Amino acid sequence: MNNTTKQTILIVDDNPTNIHDLAVGLKKEYRIKIATNGEKALEIVKSSDPPDIVLLDVMMPVMDGYAVCSLIKADERTGAIPVIFITSKDNSEDELQGLAQGAVDYISKPFNFSVVMARVQTHLELKRKNDLLQELAMLDGLTEIPNRRSFDNSLEMEWRRSQRAERPLALIMADVDHFKRYNDRYGHTSGDKCLRQVAQAVDGHLYAAIPGAG
Repeated sequence: MNNTTKQTILIVDDNPTNIHDLAVGLKKEYRIKIATNGEKALEIVKSSDPPDIVLLDVMMPVMDGYAVCSLIKADERTGAIPVIFITSKDNSEDELQGLAQGAVDYISKPFNFSVVMARVQTHLELKRKNDLLQELAMLDGLTEIPNRRSFDNSLEMEWRRSQRAERPLALIMADVDHFKRYNDRYGHTSGDKCLRQVAQAVDGHLYAAIPGAG
């Protein structure tokens, strides 16, 4: 598996030894990113290349792990990223607090690496399946191009981008003329095929027209 297809793990701990102990075993299967404080962790999570999962220590200076997890979960852009606490705080109250902040798991130090690996694999597989469902939810079942929900999300994002950049936003609306007559003459099965061909042609043309695409 090459590095571009590997899922990414962000390890957050202010102790380099703890980071090393986790990274050495995990880097064989995953891309590894590291952060030694909460501020850097949030910067990585909110970047254009976010991790697929976060392994997070609780006791860190300035901003502890609970606060980091809470901020990750409160942001709609990052809330779906699973967080696993790996910490020396091992009483039930600490674990409950971590789970209350939105973490999917809580592992106490000293940890068994095989257990860490098994839980990481489980939560990454769940995230992969959830991401696939979310992707499918954004596609039209007939044409397999982005649907109305995807359009609404993209429009909101592009509207905000245009406001920040103080640049205009263009929107194209198109229709297939006389499509009912086509359906009446050739039947709905052929009509569905026609719609798929039109959608793919438009989608491919717009993609090719984007500078730098492909």
